[in-house]
Amino acid sequence: MADGYEPVRDAFIRNFERRGERGAALAVHREGRKVVDLWAGTTDPADPHAAPWSEDTAVVVRSATKGLAAAVPHLLHQRGQLDLDAPVGAYWPQFKAAGKERVLVRHLLAHRAGLPALDAPLTPQEALEPGRAVRALAAQAPAWEPGTAHGYHPHTFGWLLGELVARASGGRTLGRWFADEVAAPLGLDLWIGLPEAVAAEGRAARVAEQEAPAPEPGALRTRPKRSVTEAYADPASLTRRAFDVIAPKPDENAPEWRAAELPASGGIATARALSAFYAALLGPLGGARRLFTPATLTQARSLESDGPDRVLVVGTRFGLGYMLHGPACPMLGPGSFGHPGRGGSLGFADPETGVSFGYVTGTLHRSVTSDPRPQAVIRALRSVVG
Repeated sequence: MADGYEPVRDAFIRNFERRGERGAALAVHREGRKVVDLWAGTTDPADPHAAPWSEDTAVVVRSATKGLAAAVPHLLHQRGQLDLDAPVGAYWPQFKAAGKERVLVRHLLAHRAGLPALDAPLTPQEALEPGRAVRALAAQAPAWEPGTAHGYHPHTFGWLLGELVARASGGRTLGRWFADEVAAPLGLDLWIGLPEAVAAEGRAARVAEQEAPAPEPGALRTRPKRSVTEAYADPASLTRRAFDVIAPKPDENAPEWRAAELPASGGIATARALSAFYAALLGPLGGARRLFTPATLTQARSLESDGPDRVLVVGTRFGLGYMLHGPACPMLGPGSFGHPGRGGSLGFADPETGVSFGYVTGTLHRSVTSDPRPQAVIRALRSVVG
């Protein structure tokens, strides 16, 4: 760890002492140089006797995967293979059914397509069946007129982008494209679909949902708004239907689930690699060229959706595929962009300070966008970088 980042280390340690963390890792880069690289706890939060977390332990990062997946259409656009202002149906003709003729590629990235839910949810087995979700989305009518509002697409975001990438890239899946063009050239332990050989190494930690401890004495206590609580409790609400697109909940520790290419929620990463990925969006990393040109970087984090979110029932801010700094997901500063994972993981970049950040955990708390553990670390990081 670089000198001066001791407050960040201390905040990470306090997550274990006070905030219920049981196994996690944290990494920070600044101007492409790694300045924080920490890990602690065990690889199974439900088993105190599990193997210790190591520097190479990876874990499913849930919706933090969306930030990885979103880079692919941006890079295809950068190469002239994808037009963000084109109708999705120009690449995927079957998608034009049920009133979706005017859905643009940028609508998919900005959660404006109106497709966060399906009329008939998929079982976990159906969700893994090649083409099943894609066919359902092609036939699905939007929940609102596309482009007129936004609402978070928890699961469908990945299937929509996955099919679009396959069509625009000549048949390569999004997970394969990411592995070939992003992870391998940069030497990053990031996977959208865990390879069998890596799975055999046993490096992937298990995840388990755990109750977060009560807030510390004197800490600000917040409660969700009644409208938010009611939306999650109502099986007929768009909120519940969006999060329950796959029902019942899958076993995220199952080998077949880890191996599946699920660009919305199935990514597996180390904290070091997650932070390095965002560092590579900002500038050169380890001798490799930066991933995004300055124009692509501006494009990715330009505000596309802002205000009431029809799924999360709070105000959210999105660029093209990335959440932007705001009350729903505070990051380092006003220019930060990235993506959280439900339960605690978070990756982002802050171009103004040259900082990138990766927090991964196997201890899944009931947070959707703003978990107290990475937020505590971010506060400490802010005090260091100014």
